Amino acid sequence: MVPVKRVPDYQAKVKVKADGSGIETDGIKWIVNPFDEIAVEEALRLKEAGKATEVVVVGIGPEEVTTQLRYTMAMGADSGVLVRYDGTIDSDLAARVLAEVYKRGGYGLIILGKQAIDSDCNQTGQLMAERLSLPQACFASKVVLESNSAIVTREVDGGLETLKLPTPCVVTTDLRLNEPRYAPLPGIMKAKKKPLEEIKIEDLGLDLTPKIEVLRLSAPAKRQGGRKVESVAELVHVLQHDVKAI
Repeated sequence: MVPVKRVPDYQAKVKVKADGSGIETDGIKWIVNPFDEIAVEEALRLKEAGKATEVVVVGIGPEEVTTQLRYTMAMGADSGVLVRYDGTIDSDLAARVLAEVYKRGGYGLIILGKQAIDSDCNQTGQLMAERLSLPQACFASKVVLESNSAIVTREVDGGLETLKLPTPCVVTTDLRLNEPRYAPLPGIMKAKKKPLEEIKIEDLGLDLTPKIEVLRLSAPAKRQGGRKVESVAELVHVLQHDVKAI
C-alpha cells in the first residue's frame, strides 16, 4: 500500500489569497508528492524483485486526485483507491483514513514519503503506525524485504542506522532511496484501464474534524539589500541596535 498525496508543483510560483485563507490554486499544476513518488518506485522495485505481488496506491481528496493516482499506475502500480473528500485534511485525519483503508486491504507493507512538500509536517507515517500498532522505520535510504521481515537503513544525524522490523510495517522514504522512473506512454494508456476504487470518506465512520486549523497565511517579507561595514565593532553595533539579533 502506497499513500500518494496531490501537491502543487514545486516549480510553481505560489501566491497567497488576498484574505490569507490559503493559496491561489487557479492555474497551478498539481503533481505527485515527490517523496511519495519515491515510495511508489521502491514498491515497484520490490514487486519486480519478486518480494511483492501487488502495488496499490491510495489518495485522499477531490476527484481531481485521480490524475495523480493514474500517473502512479502508469509508472506500474496495479490499482488505486481514492477516498473522496473535499474538506481540510491534516496529518491526523490522513493517518486515520489511511489506517481504515489498510484494514480493508490486508497489506503486507505500507510505504510512503517521509513528508509532503506543501505542509512539510513529516508525521502521517508515524501517526498511522501508532494507530495500527505497527512497527515503523522512517527516512529510509535502503529497504530489503526478507521472509516476514523488512531490513531498513535509515538516515539519522550521526550517520546510518539499520533496523530489522517484522512485517507488516510502515516505512517512510527519504530522497536518496532511489530515482523514480518516468511513466512511459504505453503505461499511461494501460493506466486508464486499471481498477480505481472510490470510497466516500463518510463511509469510513470517522470524525472528520481536523486537529489543526490554519488561521492565516502570509507571504514572507521581501528580502532587504545587504550593507557593508568597516569593522567588527561596527558589525556588532549593527547586530545589537539595528537588527536586534544579539
